[in-house]
Amino acid sequence: MQSDVQSLPRQATVSPAFLLKWAASIVQILGYSATAWGLHPWNIYLFLAGLTGWFLVGVLWNDRAIMLIHVVALGAMIAGFWSS
Repeated sequence: MQSDVQSLPRQATVSPAFLLKWAASIVQILGYSATAWGLHPWNIYLFLAGLTGWFLVGVLWNDRAIMLIHVVALGAMIAGFWSS
């Protein structure tokens, strides 16, 4: 006999990569804003955090293109930070 009670829809699960990519994107946007407002070295710290987050997203997705571009950008940011 069928029940009159309908099953509730399952909640969608949010992956760690989804949360990380949005957090890293927001942090990078804050880095761009900090650069526009002349907030040095906070802009560098924000960019480093955002680039690291996006590199980790590339690792989670096993996407070498994302990993490559962000590790190169990360290296450039670290080199620029140490030279200043």
